[in-house]
Amino acid sequence: MNDPSTVALPDPLRLYRGGVLQHARIAYETWGQLSAARDNAILLFTGLSPSAHAASSERDASPGWWQRILGPGLAIDTHRYFVVCINSLGSCFGSTGPASIDPATGERYRLSFPELAVEDIAAGGMAAMRALGIERLDAVIGASLGGMCVIAFAAQFPHAARRLISISGSLAASPFSLALRSLQREAIMRDPDWQGGQYPPDHPPRSGMRIARKLGTITYRSAAEWRVRFGRERLAGNALSMSPFAPRFAVEGYLESQAERFVRVFDANCYLYLSSAMDRFDLAEHGGTSEAALRECTAEHVLVIGVESDLLFPIDEQAAIAAAFRANGASVQFAPLPSLEGHDAFLVDIPRFDAQIRTFLG
Repeated sequence: MNDPSTVALPDPLRLYRGGVLQHARIAYETWGQLSAARDNAILLFTGLSPSAHAASSERDASPGWWQRILGPGLAIDTHRYFVVCINSLGSCFGSTGPASIDPATGERYRLSFPELAVEDIAAGGMAAMRALGIERLDAVIGASLGGMCVIAFAAQFPHAARRLISISGSLAASPFSLALRSLQREAIMRDPDWQGGQYPPDHPPRSGMRIARKLGTITYRSAAEWRVRFGRERLAGNALSMSPFAPRFAVEGYLESQAERFVRVFDANCYLYLSSAMDRFDLAEHGGTSEAALRECTAEHVLVIGVESDLLFPIDEQAAIAAAFRANGASVQFAPLPSLEGHDAFLVDIPRFDAQIRTFLG
């Protein structure tokens, strides 16, 4: 993947929970052309782990994480829209985060990075758009962590977007999600190679990160999807001389491959910060209730998409998002999708998501 473009954020950048960053930057990629009236821009927020590379482009022809949704003639049609996907503040794909160099010390921030909030990621997206000369957006779209960012964006910048699409997000993390992410962080921090966050870049806490990713991957799909996809299929080459505790099933091999891919590209401290930010997010902090937090939002149309088999962000959380917007008079469409693919459905069950997004934007 090519190096993304970056844009400077306001300096100093004051964060939601009191911290300050100097010379912070946001990495982004773009598709399509900005209209002369600057009124066709879409801001796209990612989940926890992706980069800003949502689709192939002239600059980077490799497939992106939403390759079949974003592009010419697709649901997010780059013949019509100027799309900007940002890498989250706090991540490790070009935006300022714990793996970045602190200009005050010349060393990596590591755990000296200030506490990160979902609100900071949302505000970073708006600041990036303003730096590109865009003050009002046609739409703001995000899934998973990105879906939470869309909600935080609506509370902090209530007049900045005409339309909103929140996919598999949450007004506040459920106890199940809190418990899962707590265990993922513990796996990383108990790895001796984590070294209190001071690990060298070439020797990260691989074991802890692998376990954290495997735990997450299990919850990204539904039990029914695992059964259909893998059943009790055995790994090829299983020998009687193997250890009785060695992986024997295809699903174990899949988890291993996902973990290895993740460890190669993602920074452990960035993971901890982003995970914690998701846990602490609660829209009701902005006014006492979720409905009060969205009272000033003037978005004309809102689409909320959830997946009925989602363990991590259950469908009732999507219904609550729709209800909070509807309580303030917005025109809301709520789409509970009967997909087997669970939380990851927005990445793999493309026909269902294409239909909803294409109709809404059309």
